[in-house]
Amino acid sequence: MIFVAMVCYLIYFQVMQSEEFINSPYNTRQDSFADRVVRGRILSSDGQVLAESLDDWEGGTYRNYPYGNIFAHVVGYDSNGKSGLEAEANFLLLRSHEYFLDQIRNEASGVKNKGDDVVTSLDTSLQTTAYYALGENRGAILAMEPKTGRILAMVSKPDFDPNDIVYDWQYMVEDENDSRLLNRVTDGAYPPGSIFKMVTALDYYRRKGNFDGFTFWCNGEVSMDDYTIHCYGHSAHGEEDFTRAFANSCNCAFAQIGVQLGAQSLRETAESLLFNKDLPFSSYRKSTFSLTKASRISLVMQTAIGQGDTLVSPLHMAMITCAVANNGVLMRPSLIDRVVTSDGQTVKTYEPSQNTILMSRSEAKILQRLMEEVVTSGTALSLNWNGYTAAGKTGSAEYNEEGDSHSWFVGYCNTDDPDLVVAVIVEGGGAGSESAVPIAGQIFDAYYYG
Repeated sequence: MIFVAMVCYLIYFQVMQSEEFINSPYNTRQDSFADRVVRGRILSSDGQVLAESLDDWEGGTYRNYPYGNIFAHVVGYDSNGKSGLEAEANFLLLRSHEYFLDQIRNEASGVKNKGDDVVTSLDTSLQTTAYYALGENRGAILAMEPKTGRILAMVSKPDFDPNDIVYDWQYMVEDENDSRLLNRVTDGAYPPGSIFKMVTALDYYRRKGNFDGFTFWCNGEVSMDDYTIHCYGHSAHGEEDFTRAFANSCNCAFAQIGVQLGAQSLRETAESLLFNKDLPFSSYRKSTFSLTKASRISLVMQTAIGQGDTLVSPLHMAMITCAVANNGVLMRPSLIDRVVTSDGQTVKTYEPSQNTILMSRSEAKILQRLMEEVVTSGTALSLNWNGYTAAGKTGSAEYNEEGDSHSWFVGYCNTDDPDLVVAVIVEGGGAGSESAVPIAGQIFDAYYYG
């Protein structure tokens, strides 16, 4: 019986798991494949070459990145280790599915076979727009389809030129100020600011069942237990129902809501949205939420408006927004559409797959209506006149004692049948409406108008 079990496991391993183990970035066996195969190309969804192997003067090959800095973090590099898609798709790029007789002839004559090409979901036009829209700012942008999980653009700055990684490596690893090698989309850790009010609003709806009867008079500040919260810019919003409080991003209203709900309730809802949990992606940093029943009221007030100790990545907030736009269903984020041979024959296609249901359809619809109001009459009003509908949430996340803040926006376009989710953070950019919203607008415009 033991022998039979071992045989069955070996068969299962070879059929189901061997490729996963071989493709692990920790498996040094992959390096030996390069002795027989020329590393394949990484292509955009529109057929542009993002990475390729070219012949050098010594009879070997080197990796060339035609778009340089624009795809730096998402495509990655293949020198001094590997990152990005160069790491994730390493095994795929080092396999060859050329015609078997050609492979035999090549091996007999000592010629390397051509590796397979990986066709990504990345869109060169959208990626280029996002790259230049972020400009000289530090920050990150992610654009993805909520119905499929396909990632169309991923930008992180400060960036680097992967063509020069060998020459610049020492400088970049020793430069603690810029962290150029860090992909801020997946591994950034930021206070969410007011985009966290999506979580607080969902928690309120789950506990109360509706927003009926909610009223709040905002005079620009609210105090509890000798701690005071101010609305951004000390604005006084006056009388508000729940929808207006969300559209105005009223800190005072949501600080009070957070205290009413309590730390434990907020924690349960946050963790149901994958805070403190693993994300369905190959490389990422967990978002953290640390409120407990013992937390001070002041910390509960801060956390309810996205301050305090909560930290998130743009990837995670984009995923939550995707679930909202997709009626509660979270699709698995993906970067690879298919693998093809060097002459374009399909080897494998990666179909969109559902990861989980983050919220009910009714809960998603409630958040959709709140986020639509942010665009039609709230802090993202500048997105309301561009020939398409949009919804979202802005955020201003303070990160130091001087009150300086990062600028956030998460949202989607085409509210009746969402096409694209965008997450933008501009480090030190101030209010979300000032920096992040105009960038999101450029990306939505490029998506529809090119």
